[in-house]
Amino acid sequence: MAIERADIEKLSFLARIDITESTVAATTEGINRVLGLIDQLRAADTQGVAPLAHPLDIVQRLREDEVSETVDREVLQAIAPAVEDGLYLVPKVIE
Repeated sequence: MAIERADIEKLSFLARIDITESTVAATTEGINRVLGLIDQLRAADTQGVAPLAHPLDIVQRLREDEVSETVDREVLQAIAPAVEDGLYLVPKVIE
């Protein structure tokens, strides 16, 4: 897949990127190199290769997910200015 100068000019307009006349050729060449690498990756045979979440076989040690604090809703809502059916009521700020 190759990209041409007209494509670069159109993309730069749509992305609102200022690409000058002196950099259009270099930008086109650079994007074509990246697209060439993508084509090489697509051509690689990946049949039978299991997807990896991480390239190294490492297990991250994590702490147990345990409840350490509890919140008493009634106590907190008792000091709120306005509560209804367990919900905090706030004044309307947008008309």
